[in-house]
Amino acid sequence: MLNNCQIVYHHDNCLNTKKPFAHPCRLCIDTCPHQAISEQRELNSKLCTECGACMSVCPSDGFIDRNSDKLYNYIRVSEQINLNCPQALPTGYEIPCLGILDQDLWMALMLQAQEKKVEISTGECASCPDKKACALSVRTFNEVHKAWPEHSSVAITVAPDDGKSEPLLKNQQPIPTRSEKGSWLDFGREKLEAMLPGITSDEAYLIPRTRRFFSESWKGKDAVLPLPALNVGESCTNCGVCAAICPQGALTKQENHEELTLIYEPFQCVRCQRCVSICRPQALSMEIKHLSFRLFTGKILLHQGKFRYCIQCGKQLFDNVEPALCVACASSDLDIFSIGSVHD
Repeated sequence: MLNNCQIVYHHDNCLNTKKPFAHPCRLCIDTCPHQAISEQRELNSKLCTECGACMSVCPSDGFIDRNSDKLYNYIRVSEQINLNCPQALPTGYEIPCLGILDQDLWMALMLQAQEKKVEISTGECASCPDKKACALSVRTFNEVHKAWPEHSSVAITVAPDDGKSEPLLKNQQPIPTRSEKGSWLDFGREKLEAMLPGITSDEAYLIPRTRRFFSESWKGKDAVLPLPALNVGESCTNCGVCAAICPQGALTKQENHEELTLIYEPFQCVRCQRCVSICRPQALSMEIKHLSFRLFTGKILLHQGKFRYCIQCGKQLFDNVEPALCVACASSDLDIFSIGSVHD
C-alpha cells in the first residue's frame, strides 16, 4: 500500500544515521503532538496530520515535506507572498500548518519581506488539533523577533474559514514550468515521485532545505543577522572530541605536536549541540552572534590552543589541573606523600 502522507522520513539525513551517538536524537518522536512516530522513526500515516512539528525540530531534514520545493518556488516568483493554513480562508498558497516554519524559514520570509509583502492567514489555532505545532512555530518566531527586532514585517492574521465567507484569493499559486524547475532530469524526478511517493526520500544531502533557501534569500543583501553560533570558552582543554563527534562536518580540527586549531562553518552547523553536550569542561556553548553572509557561508577560526603535557611523564593532558600532572603521576605523588607521612 502506498503512503500518501506528504511528510516522509529521510533515513540517510537523520543525524543518528550520519554519525551514531551515545544519546541518539529523538526530537521528532518527543515533539510529535499525535504520537505518530515510532521509536524506529516509522511514520503512522493514519495518525499524522502533516502539522510539520517533526520537520521544524529536526536539525537535518530527517523528516521532510514532499511539497517544500513548490512552496519555495511560490515564494521566489510571487510578487506578494500570501500563505494560509487549511483552517483559514484561502489567500494564496496553502501550507499544512504554521508548524512547518522553523527558524531558517521564518528568517527567509523576513528577508523576503524586505522586497515584497508577506502575509500569513491562520484559523482559530486554539481549537485546532495541530495547536501544539503552531505554538512551537510561534515560539520560534518570537525568539527570532527578540534577537532581530528590526526585521521587516511579516503580517499574521486570524481569518478562519467558516464555510460561508468568500475566499480571499490575493495571489494564486503559480504552476512552475519546466524551465523554472530546472533540467528535464528534475522534471522527471518529480513525476517519478508523484507516481511512487517516497522513492527519492533516501537520497541524502548535507544541508537542510530550509537552510539552503534561507541562504538563497540572504545572498546579495547587506544584512548582518543574529544567529545561534558556536562559542569556545577559556576552559577548553584542546581535546578535539567536539570536532570528532560533529555529524555535519561543521566543526573540524587541525593538529600538530604543539597545538589544536578548530575551524567552524556556520552554514553547515545544524545546531544539534552534540559538541556542547559532550564537552567535559563545558567550554562550548551556542550563543547569538551577528554574522554577515560572508561569515555565515565561510570558515571561521574558532579556537587555537596549545596542548598541555604532564610535567613528569610527558603524556598529553585533557583537564585544566594544577600542577600539570596526569592521573597516574598525581596518584604516585599522593602515594609517596602518604608513605612519608606514615614513617614520620
